Amino acid sequence: MSRERLRYWFDNTMSKGTPALIGWLAVASAILVVIVTALAAPFAGGNGPWYKVAWMSLLRTLDPGTMGGDEGRPFFIFMMLVVTIGGIFIVSTLVGVLTAGVEAKLDSLRKGRSRVVERGHTVVLGWSEEVFAIVSELVKAKESEARPVIAILADRDKLEMEEDLRGRLGDTGKTRVVCRSGDPSEPSALDLVSPGDAHAVLVLPTDDAELVKTLLALGNRDWPKGPPPVVAAVSDSDNLAAARLAGGLNVEVVDSQDVAARLVVQSCRQVGLSAVYSDLLDFDGDEIYMQSEPALTGRMYGEVLFAYDSAAPIGLRLNDGRVVVNPPSSTVIEVGDQLLLIAPDDSAIRLAATPPRVLPEAISQAVDRPAVPTRTLVLGDNSRRPRILRDLGNYLLPGSEIHLAGPEAQDVPLPPGVLVSAKEIDTTSRTALESLGIGGYDHAIVLSDDGYEPQKADARTIVTLLHLRDMNTGCAIVSEMNDERNRRLAQIAQADDFVVGGKLVSLLLTQLAENRFLGQVFETLFSPHGSEIYLKPAENYLIPGATATFATVVEAARRRGETAIGFRQAAQSGTPPEYGVHLNPDKSADLTFGPGDKVIVLAES
Repeated sequence: MSRERLRYWFDNTMSKGTPALIGWLAVASAILVVIVTALAAPFAGGNGPWYKVAWMSLLRTLDPGTMGGDEGRPFFIFMMLVVTIGGIFIVSTLVGVLTAGVEAKLDSLRKGRSRVVERGHTVVLGWSEEVFAIVSELVKAKESEARPVIAILADRDKLEMEEDLRGRLGDTGKTRVVCRSGDPSEPSALDLVSPGDAHAVLVLPTDDAELVKTLLALGNRDWPKGPPPVVAAVSDSDNLAAARLAGGLNVEVVDSQDVAARLVVQSCRQVGLSAVYSDLLDFDGDEIYMQSEPALTGRMYGEVLFAYDSAAPIGLRLNDGRVVVNPPSSTVIEVGDQLLLIAPDDSAIRLAATPPRVLPEAISQAVDRPAVPTRTLVLGDNSRRPRILRDLGNYLLPGSEIHLAGPEAQDVPLPPGVLVSAKEIDTTSRTALESLGIGGYDHAIVLSDDGYEPQKADARTIVTLLHLRDMNTGCAIVSEMNDERNRRLAQIAQADDFVVGGKLVSLLLTQLAENRFLGQVFETLFSPHGSEIYLKPAENYLIPGATATFATVVEAARRRGETAIGFRQAAQSGTPPEYGVHLNPDKSADLTFGPGDKVIVLAES
């Protein structure tokens, strides 16, 4: 072997890190011991045969302090000194190598480059403001699990991620949150969080181009045990088709802008609806579950409404995979059908031993008032305004009016039969707002301005709401917010609804991560076609002042072709966190409605 090739081989060996260095030190120690033993053994005298000399040399190599009591011929003592000095250099080098190796390993751990070895964990890919709401809800969702783990992979520093999570969320209880640093679109980085063994994978709504790359990386992986459910959200509707194509059939992709727009429109028409959706989507109160109930096979849906103590049926997932919300009472439950139920937890879903009390004499015979044209004011402008107008047009009668006030906007869609006008104003100006004659509107929508960063946009929204409150407009007001913390600040403005689009989309992703088939349920609820959630006057169901049970309300709604799922008390409508909303109440407890109370039902528009 040439000298140059020998040096090349030596360099390659040394570059293999701490184990190679320790190996070379062991070789150097062995050579030193062999040489000293060969030279010193003939002069050992009373220090024994050669193997005893070898043992003495080895001990001095490892512990230089052992030569203090050496005796014998001068050359023998000199050789022990030589091996001791060599040992000093070897041990010193070994300590340095080990220290450097430990520091390198600790640095690697701090950088989050070690692999997560878990099974049944939840993987979160990417980092955005929504990560805090998602992790918080996952912690609640996994309270019943033994050793829940959430693994986050993002192109950020591991320590910074952990510090931010601790600062915003505090203690996560028995749920371990593990952070790893890496690009989620890189296959080698994905290996760090073991997605193949995960219960579900969530891709955060960040930049859509990066999201598509991440979905492609997931789609091109080999899944020996089968792919886990993957849920993601795009921020631009134009990228929805590309994201679904990149993800494949196993991925549930949510259009975050469209969901936020639909929630604004529905909340505009139904005061208190945002609080209902928040309760349904988070894991604090009641959620939607799917459950097979063979004991109810052959029964009609109208009978099933009274079959549970602590759950409220809302529809069916048929054996062919279709979802039907609020089916007709005469619908028969067939083999393979699953019930859609609102319940605090799947462990709380139990059939009632006896049917709850229904008091027919307390049922009101009131008839819904016919719908009339309305006037709606939209304050502000953002990327969601065109689709808000489009969706709002699906609900308005001919003769209705929509008035736009804010920055000038182009290419505004015109709902058929609806008058649309626009006026350019500063929505934070009291004088400009007074010029609009807001008291003459039925509904007002305050949009978050995309032209400002989220906190500044929320500050402007709060100023507008405070002006509207002081003006005593008398119309129902729904407002967009970017940050849930600013919603709490804005409570003083007493708007009827605050739609925090980012948080609600995060909650929806978390629900889909636990059961991706819920996507069909929420798609139906958000759609203007079919049954939706309505808050209707309580006097339409119970005689005012009458004491009855919620089972009586369920029966009253059933007679109207509706499914009652709860009620909202007007006296508590401004009190967080429920804002007066009570979903899935006890069906047998006594109940009396007061002025302004509403019954929450699923009904056709």
